[in-house]
Amino acid sequence: MKISVDGQEVFSLSETQKAVIKSEIPEDLFDADMKRRLEWVLTHKYEHCLINLKREWEPRLKERYQMLPSGDDALAQLICSQPDYKDGHAKRLESELAMKQVK
Repeated sequence: MKISVDGQEVFSLSETQKAVIKSEIPEDLFDADMKRRLEWVLTHKYEHCLINLKREWEPRLKERYQMLPSGDDALAQLICSQPDYKDGHAKRLESELAMKQVK
């Protein structure tokens, strides 16, 4: 079993690894179960990040706007469109720069 993202393989299970997992999961359910588990992990990562994003940005946005979007996607789009929004890469670079300045 190979897991790909945008056409690039990122993970694979060997036949032995699959056999070990199939010792607890029936073979006819294996593919569906693996897909469900991947979806669960990614969905929960998204939900966790969304909670953190809202916690960080809702107070700022309430100072800037009278009304905020009620849907998660619309709110996330609004947050990501802010001129002072930083993604994880930008935050990491900013943190590394601050650490260098402390030394």
